Amino acid sequence: MKLVTAVVAIVVGVGGVMAVFWLLNAAVDRMPEGWRARLRPWVFIGPAVLVVTLFLLYPAIDTLRLSFFSSRSESFVGVENYQWLVTDPGIRRTLINNILWLVFVPTVAVAVGLAVAVLADKLTAKWEKASKSVIFLPMAISFVGASTIWGFIYAWRAEGQPQIGLLNAIWTGFGGSPVAWLNQEAFRLNTFALIVIMIWLQAGFAMVLLSAAIKGVPEETIEAARIDGATEVQIFWRVTVPQIRSTIVVVGTTILILVLKVFDIVYVMGRGRFGNDVIANRFITELFINFQNGRAAVIVVFLIAVTIPFMVINIRRFREQEASR
Repeated sequence: MKLVTAVVAIVVGVGGVMAVFWLLNAAVDRMPEGWRARLRPWVFIGPAVLVVTLFLLYPAIDTLRLSFFSSRSESFVGVENYQWLVTDPGIRRTLINNILWLVFVPTVAVAVGLAVAVLADKLTAKWEKASKSVIFLPMAISFVGASTIWGFIYAWRAEGQPQIGLLNAIWTGFGGSPVAWLNQEAFRLNTFALIVIMIWLQAGFAMVLLSAAIKGVPEETIEAARIDGATEVQIFWRVTVPQIRSTIVVVGTTILILVLKVFDIVYVMGRGRFGNDVIANRFITELFINFQNGRAAVIVVFLIAVTIPFMVINIRRFREQEASR
């Protein structure tokens, strides 16, 4: 029955969308010529605009409204929730964790992706494809799946018991005592343990886009630099990187926006109980565990406000790339 339901849903959904566009287009064809040119674009973008308005714009406005109400959204409390956001010690620690994520994940992921893209470009076509496939493979894994995989790497057992965790097996093999990596709050070690997972997931994404950008660098400029006596390192930093700078910025800001929304990794790897919480996971905690609707809404408003500048940067970079083509 589940299979039948899925098939019916696909047929009805796809068929329904096709029917809507066909009917709207047929209605426009019956109108005068002047109205056709004005209304036909709306036939195709109108449904998308309607969906975005209903499921994105309206919820965002309503969330802003709820941020001024109490935990049950029953009484108006003014800026009380915003005061909590800027004064609560737990939120302050969470924001520091987020800053660490924002600094290290985009930087390291882009650096690793750029290094792999450059080095793989020196290999033969066969080995280039093989190496890039291995680096890109984690992108096919969900955040929950990746967290489960790394959960076995960070797994901890008491001293004297067999260590099933890869990291502890190596550590104890060199004579160390087993370490509960995800419980280590000193130097925010458990936060960096989660950051590694995100870097592992996003390095392949950065590599693919940066590799395409590197292949788009005109060979004439590289050959001219070699004739002038530039070394390969100088060519990389002074010829290649300046020409792919816009792509680097786009990749970095895209990963940065993704980092702002990440909660799956933290939720699966302990739900932020040991000082490694992030703001998106704190939203889940406030909404579904503490039942604080107002505080949860404030966190969403904060995330939207932080994300918008990076989205603007991305849009500007895309426009610059299109204008340069």
